[in-house]
Amino acid sequence: MPPKLSSPPDPRSAEYRQLRDKINFAVHVGLFAATNSGIAFFGRLWQADWPWALWLFLGWALLLLAHGFYVFSLARYEQSGS
Repeated sequence: MPPKLSSPPDPRSAEYRQLRDKINFAVHVGLFAATNSGIAFFGRLWQADWPWALWLFLGWALLLLAHGFYVFSLARYEQSGS
């Protein structure tokens, strides 16, 4: 079941901002997986020796971990006043 908001979208709503951050993280994970699997696939297909591929993977994985840590541990979603 897809995530849903319990009320109409309001960018000031804490629930909206939390869902937005989780969806952005899911997009980040998807891009990471698609890019790195594509690099691995074409590297094997062309029998290429790309030393930068490991550094790209490790660097992006660290960014992904930091993003996940922020979204699921550090971010606080208090209602902004209006």
